Amino acid sequence: MMSSRCAACKYLRRRCPSDCIFSPYFPPNDPQRFSCVHRIYGASNVGKMLQQLPSHLRSQAADTLYFEAQYRLQDPVYGCVGIISQLHQQINRAESQVAKIQAEISFLNSNAQEVEEPQVDQHFEANSNFINNFLPEQINTLDLSPYGLPSTQTSWFN
Repeated sequence: MMSSRCAACKYLRRRCPSDCIFSPYFPPNDPQRFSCVHRIYGASNVGKMLQQLPSHLRSQAADTLYFEAQYRLQDPVYGCVGIISQLHQQINRAESQVAKIQAEISFLNSNAQEVEEPQVDQHFEANSNFINNFLPEQINTLDLSPYGLPSTQTSWFN
């Protein structure tokens, strides 16, 4: 017999045997843990579930039972499935946002490539129109280097 009873035996007001199935998973310092599990599953069912499992899986099973019982008490209709569905919704929203942003990026990249090419052509056309407004004798005296065209200015030193 242990010096102090486990939370399950305290809750059930019984003596805690040395081979108590609950004692490793429901310590006396956390009585709320067993109380929560007992309300949802019942002590007898929890004991049967733990006994049917191999000893190396019992701790994980007790943690899972506690987690599920806790959320079943918070949300009696959906329990932990409600949390799982909320997380799936968040994942779906995030994936759709990522897809939308990737589409916007590709759209902006394709527009940027299209805009760069016509700007060069428009700039050249604007320079051509600028030159066409001058008489042939005036063109020889213009400095066209600021417009991306070779200078037609004759050198004074020739």
